[in-house]
Parts: sequence; C-alpha cells; structure tokens
Amino acid sequence: FVAESVWCLKKDLEGLGSGLEIRVGRVGDVLKQVLEGYKEKSDAEVTGVWMTSEEGVEERREERDVKRIMNQEGMEFRLWTDEKYFIDENAQLTVVFSRDLPFTNPSDLPDIFTSFRKTVEPLREAPRRTLLTPAKGTLPPLPPSVPPQAAPFTIPSTLSEIIEALHKPLDKDLDLEDAPKMPPNTTSVMPFHGGSQAGRNRTHALITNGSMSGYKDTRNGLLGTDFSTKLSAWLALGCITARQIHWDLVDFEDGKTALGASAPGYGDGENKGTAAVRFELLWRDYMRLCTRNFRQRLFHVEGFRDDSAAQWKYVSSPYSASSTSAKGSGDARTRHVLQRFLCGTTGTGLIDASQRELFLTGYTSNRARQNVASFLAKHLGIDWRLGAEWYETCLVDFDVSSNWGNWQYVAGVGNDPRGQSRVFNPVKQAVDYDAGGEYVRAWVPELRDVGRPIGGGSTTTTAGSATTTTTTTTAGGGSAAAAGSTTPAAPRHSTSKTGSTRPPAPPSYDPHTSPESLMGVFQAWRLPSEERRRLSLSGVEWVLDPLVRIDFSVNRRGGGSAKRGFGSRGRGGGGGGGGGTKADRKGRGKGKGGRGSWRGGDVVGATAEAEAEADAGGMDREGS
Repeated sequence: FVAESVWCLKKDLEGLGSGLEIRVGRVGDVLKQVLEGYKEKSDAEVTGVWMTSEEGVEERREERDVKRIMNQEGMEFRLWTDEKYFIDENAQLTVVFSRDLPFTNPSDLPDIFTSFRKTVEPLREAPRRTLLTPAKGTLPPLPPSVPPQAAPFTIPSTLSEIIEALHKPLDKDLDLEDAPKMPPNTTSVMPFHGGSQAGRNRTHALITNGSMSGYKDTRNGLLGTDFSTKLSAWLALGCITARQIHWDLVDFEDGKTALGASAPGYGDGENKGTAAVRFELLWRDYMRLCTRNFRQRLFHVEGFRDDSAAQWKYVSSPYSASSTSAKGSGDARTRHVLQRFLCGTTGTGLIDASQRELFLTGYTSNRARQNVASFLAKHLGIDWRLGAEWYETCLVDFDVSSNWGNWQYVAGVGNDPRGQSRVFNPVKQAVDYDAGGEYVRAWVPELRDVGRPIGGGSTTTTAGSATTTTTTTTAGGGSAAAAGSTTPAAPRHSTSKTGSTRPPAPPSYDPHTSPESLMGVFQAWRLPSEERRRLSLSGVEWVLDPLVRIDFSVNRRGGGSAKRGFGSRGRGGGGGGGGGTKADRKGRGKGKGGRGSWRGGDVVGATAEAEAEADAGGMDREGS
C-alpha cells in the first residue's frame, strides 16, 4: 500500500511536468549524499530544502537533522505545516498555536476529547477549503541530472520491483513462532490499493452507495468492506485529506454536484452518518494535538496521565533489553503469553480472529482493535506498548499519533476520563457484534464447524445485547467479575465468505435460538469434550489452556464487584525487563522501549473515538 501510494505520487507529479526521486537511507544521510553530488555538477545547485512537519519523536528528530545540515551548508531550510488534517493548523513552530483552534499553546489542549470538540463545533463549518490541484506546467521540472542512489542500494524502476525490494529483507512470519495461515474462503475486508486516485474513488463510492449516510449505524461491524469507511490508510499517508472528505460530504449534503445523487440523504443536509464521519476525522486531529502537547510521553508506559501506580508485566530480549532485575524471573512465561497473543492463539475467539486478520491482511476493525488492546493491557496486564508496536508493524493504516494515543486510551493511561476502570469484555462484545460467530469462524477456521456439520458453509445471523454477569480468570490466578451492560443494542448484521450454504445447525447449537451455543466459538474451552473430539481439537493448547477464562452466560443476572484484571493477581506479577519492544527503539520511550500506533481502523483511523464521548453521556459505545 505504501509503495503504491508513493508510486502514484511519482506518476501524478510526472503528469504535471515535474517528478519524484526515490531514495533509500536515513533522511540526513540521503540529504548529505545529494548535496555532495551537486557540488560536483555545474548544471544545477541546491539552494534550500523544504519539508512537511510531523509530530512524532523520530520524525521531529529527522527534521532537526536536516535543519542542522542545511545550517552548516548556509542554505535555506523551511518547514511547512501539514495540510491533511480536518481543522487547519498554522505553525507549530511559532507563538500562534493555530489559525482555527482557540489555543495559544499546546499545553492548553483539553485533556478530554469532548471538551476539545466543543471548542470547534459545529464541525460542518470548521474546516477551511481544500487547496487547488496545481495545473500542468506550474511546478518546476526535475534538474537535468540527479545524483544517483548511494551504494549498496539501487532504486527499482517499476512498482512491482519496488514492492519486491521492500519485502525482500522481511521474514514472512515476522519472527512469530506459530504464524497464522490464511484461512480458506476468507478474504480481506481491506482489498484496496494505495494512491490518491484510489482514495478519492473510495470516498466517492462510499457516498454513492449510501455507506457514508449509514456509517453511524454500521461502523461497529467486523466483516465486509463497507461497514466502515476504511479511509484511514489513505489519510495516514496523505493520499487524501480530511478536508477533501469533508467537502465531498458537503457537496452531497447540499446536492451541489451529481455525486451521490441517487443515494439516501442527497441534498438533505448533514445526517447522523455524515456527522459521525466528521466526528471521527476530528478525533484524528485530537490525537495529533495530544502528541504535540505530550511529545515523548506518547511512548512512555505511564502514558499522558503519568500513571506510575499500575505495575506491568514486561518481557526481556528479544523484545527489549534483557532484564537483570529479580522481577525478570517471570519473563519466560510472559514471552510465551505474548507469543500466543501475537499469533492469535489466546483461546478467546474475538481476540484470536482479530490478531490473525491483522497479521494476514494488515487491517482489523476499530471494534476489534479496542478489544485487543483492552485484552493485552487489562486482562493480561502486559506492557501495552508491546501491542502498540505490533500494530505499528502490521497496520496498513498506521498513524503514529492515532495508534499510540489510542493504545494509551484503552490501556487506561491516556485521555480516557474513566482511565483504568474501562475494561472490555471480549465475550460479551462478540455476542453483541459478531452475529452467529461468523467473524470468529472466518478467521479461526478451527472453530468454523462448531455446532455445524463438518465442511459445511456459513450462516448469516443477527444478535443483540443481553444482561450478563461475567467472571474472568487469568492464566496465573485471580479473577475479576463485572456486571454486563443492560442497555439494549440495535441488531448487528455480519456475514462471512466461508463456502456454500450450511445445512441447518443442530438444535443444541442453533445460534438463532440459543446464544449460549456460541460460547464454544467465543471461548473454545467451553466446548463439550465430544465436540472437541469431533473437531480434532482435543489436544490443542489454546482450547484446553486459554490465557483467560471468562465465565460469561447470556441473560444470567448477577452482581460482583467491577475489578480490573490485575487486582489480586497483580499486573506486574512476573514483570521485570526494560519494557518496550526493541532495543533499538530506546529513544522513543524514555529509554524504555519502542513505538507503535493505531486508532485508524476507520475513516479516521482513530480508535477510541466514540469512547471519548462516554464521559459526556455515559454511552456504551467505544468504536468508530
């Protein structure tokens, strides 16, 4: 996706009479090589370097490196504000914080998203106009000659060669001990290509087919291409901008153009779906502004809240510097648990399906992302940054601020006003949002035939929420009980492509009449022994020994104190280690670890977007 996007930019610039040179190496090293190359040429010279500003720690370090080099050479250096966001920004390096935000300093940013949102509402009137596309011939052409790529690298001449070169140094399994394999008859919900034209086409298709207007009602889906916008990958790379999306929606809402003329809501003004899309776009802005405000704290285990009370379980090499502390005695167990989490063999269906989908396709839904983050941080008590770094490794829509900011949010150390008290129950979430268990069955093929004839197809079902009581037991002792939500939920609809239509399920497992029958899909340890034998699951570790056992029963009322999954067992029980993920990432996290990112599973590529609204209305909604 990245290669396609860069190649598209190259072709776009060439079409305007300009061009793009691609280089391999650190930004500072490449710049030095280019400058030295032009010192030997008489047909061209370098007078200055312009860059687009970024917020991440590593990105800002690159900007400083370039500025230092240009100052040494006595040449101009200019940093331009990025224009791809929803609310206009003007000058992160001047006294004025923004042209369109009522702040004079980054530290004035509200700590809660809802408070921030109220300062810029109404959102439909907030964004500035988009910039015009340059006309052909208005951009300068490339110089007659350009210094070549420095050895030992060479620059491929075609897109396919670039993709091959990018993949060549990578281990196909990313060092996983038991990497997932693509399930039969299952396809990615993110089958799109990179590039500005592809992003614009996607935006227009969503408006035309009514998905934008229906977004608020469908955004928590798990299967299919149109339940969410999936514009986050294009937004993260700048292929399209938030303002382009906004003004396309305005044209649709006002009926100004033919775009979406046959879709519901055309010419009727802003509707709840298009308003929700703008909400998500603003969430991306907020996460970026949080990065500007908190800087390196984006990668600190204590988070924006500077929360040092919670003790996390860490791992040592290869994920971070080896521990010499006595607390490191549990590292082997934590590493094994982490490997199972990354491979999607935790024994919790929704988590495993999402982790396998992520590894195999580079995408997983926002609803699933929040559950995965909560599971690692609050059920397993493991350093949340390991999950954030894994997402950075895998996500096609990775955005540094959205990813790391949203992992903090769900881990309870970020901007969530509920902090540590917000814990997702992945079983109840599966019951609410994975009708018939079709999502889990699609990505965990071992469970595809639970309650169904071997080798049959799939069914399409709907499911609602129910009053529940749950008890969580972790592999390591302790439990946490939490009363389920009693808020009724609208039916959700999910489908999966898993083969031909399946014969009617046995009555005892029929998901249409017995939600309890799905418990074996959502937690395989609950499968009866005869069903495990029938499915050849009798000796499978994640079936017999799940990382977490959640004693969940549909429509069973009960009490119990709402405790986090690290109360009696302790989040740092087997801790130790230096934290973080890779030794070479130490600059990201206060010398403790690496970086990762997310909240981009949708139009905004944000994560806890609607969660941020919970502080205002107590709503039980967390996804984009």
